[in-house]
Amino acid sequence: MNIGIVCYPTFGGSGVVATELAKGLAQKGHNMHMLSYARPARLDTFQSNISYHEVNLNTYPLFEYPPYDLALANQMANLIEYEKIDVLHVHYAIPHATSAYLAKQILGQKAAHVPLITTLHGTDITIVGSDPSYKSVVDFSINQSDGVTAVSEYLKRETYERFDIQKEIEVIPNFIDLKRFKKSNKNHFKRAICPNGEKVVVHVSNFREVKRVPEVISVFEQILRNDIEAKLLLVGDGPDRQRAEKRCRELKICDHVRFLGKQDQVEEVLSIADLFLIPSGSETFGLAALEAMSCSVPVISSNIGGLPEVNIHGETGYLCDLDDIKCMANYGVEILKNKDLHKQMSQNARKQAERFEMSKIVSKYEQYYESCKEQLQKQLS
Repeated sequence: MNIGIVCYPTFGGSGVVATELAKGLAQKGHNMHMLSYARPARLDTFQSNISYHEVNLNTYPLFEYPPYDLALANQMANLIEYEKIDVLHVHYAIPHATSAYLAKQILGQKAAHVPLITTLHGTDITIVGSDPSYKSVVDFSINQSDGVTAVSEYLKRETYERFDIQKEIEVIPNFIDLKRFKKSNKNHFKRAICPNGEKVVVHVSNFREVKRVPEVISVFEQILRNDIEAKLLLVGDGPDRQRAEKRCRELKICDHVRFLGKQDQVEEVLSIADLFLIPSGSETFGLAALEAMSCSVPVISSNIGGLPEVNIHGETGYLCDLDDIKCMANYGVEILKNKDLHKQMSQNARKQAERFEMSKIVSKYEQYYESCKEQLQKQLS
């Protein structure tokens, strides 16, 4: 098939999943066309059957903000018409699903046979989509899609509760490349970071407020109080970095904390981790947690959103109520001090990650594409 995938190019979960999905489908012989305003962060290697199409935005004095959604619709229409796209798969409801609907309307019968599939990732539903300024557009765009998927059961429920959706939503979870995300021997790296054999606690995110990075530092400080020698590695960057650095200084633990910034090879950091912290205020799936688990790292997370579908309490780590720093710290101490418990949870984490193995989920998308194509053909005949 010729498949068009539209996504945001950022380090966030939706862009990562969309790009890794394109790679997985390309490996199975499909011709992939990636469409975004910048090259996706994970599209970092050349594959002969993956093409990247950049949406160009021209600025004019008339526009205070260039209309990206219109430029995107125009590029989508070109893609469908000239690249003979069989399926158009957009990640995020707005503006991608809206622009895709407009592109199909522009082409009319030329695009009637091309199913539009929208994958909901979270923020488009739980935050942006809930804004009254966008709600009607989100309702319309999802209902006009030929297929709709969500990355967790939680997100499916939230979508039905928040919007007037008439479409059946298929849950297809996020996935992991088990070959890439696995524990590897990085002892030289660990010795450089922890010359005295300290434990390593890791957090990975885009440092938005919802990720609660300052809370990660507060949890870590309480872990240190319990006679545990440890280092905290923070991977990523974003608007909350300064608040996190301030919290580190206030608690006088900066000597134990390293801000590593954005890292392309995050699996190398996870390979030396003993514990992963994710106290997020909102997670519709928890891809960062899954990547840690795939590297055999126990996870302590907030008990919200889709995280309980990934991190199993008492098996792969622990779940705590939102903002319960003491709970997270106590569980962290328990894991780091009990070697047998840590070993068992590490093994369980990897086994749980194997349920989300990449080829299994890519095959589910393939089957869903075929199903949507068949249903659309029946409607047209």
